[in-house]
Amino acid sequence: MFTISIDPIIFNIGHFAVRWYSLILTFAIIVGVWLTAREAERKGFKKDDVYDAAVWIVVGGLIGARLFHVLDHWSHEYAANPIRVFYIWEGGLAIWGAILGGLVAGAAIAWRRGWRFPKFLDAAAPGLVLAQAIGRIACVITGDAMGKPTTGPFGFAYTSPNAMVPQLGVYYTPMPVYELVINVGIFALLWQLRKRNWPDGRLFLVYLTLYSLERFFLAFTSSYQILAFGMTQSQIVALLGFVIGLALLVWMPRGLDARPREA
Repeated sequence: MFTISIDPIIFNIGHFAVRWYSLILTFAIIVGVWLTAREAERKGFKKDDVYDAAVWIVVGGLIGARLFHVLDHWSHEYAANPIRVFYIWEGGLAIWGAILGGLVAGAAIAWRRGWRFPKFLDAAAPGLVLAQAIGRIACVITGDAMGKPTTGPFGFAYTSPNAMVPQLGVYYTPMPVYELVINVGIFALLWQLRKRNWPDGRLFLVYLTLYSLERFFLAFTSSYQILAFGMTQSQIVALLGFVIGLALLVWMPRGLDARPREA
């Protein structure tokens, strides 16, 4: 059992607070975009074009992440003070919203530029899951996305009044730590598979299937409210992601895609 006494706020400039959450999230995005650009260039995309597209994909991801989080926590966190919806620096981003928002933005950009979107998704998959792993470090520091209270053997308690846990001094299941470790494992696997002669989109589907499976089972330790069918919002989306990803993997041919490979 561990007690975390780190203040989520690094320092204040007037009424503006510089937080570990935003700092680590920014670093995670930079790493993810850099790795995606590197992989995309190897696959024939122009690196500068990828960096330009990344701006809009990140914006789409942040909007989706915030929207999913707000919808999931509206009644008990935002209904009484709706202006807090825009306080993104305080934390509160739903990763499924980030994935879906980024996919929508990425698909629009790929269509406009004539890119093969599945090929671009393969380039993005390793960087995406690595960024997700790094982002969970922010959750560990701030207490965001912690699971249910636990009596051991592994739990985190927080002492800072700025921590995002429901109650200070109570040990919670460290779901972000579990996700961080699993995401690093998924990244290592994707990194080994990325040069295989697979059809475009297959590597991303491997990511989607594994990550969905991870999120479905880890959500049983979460304290998020039940949405429907005894499952949380995250579990429902994860179940859909797993079914879609697995079905497409089964349907997709396993050999080399014989079609011309253009970015």
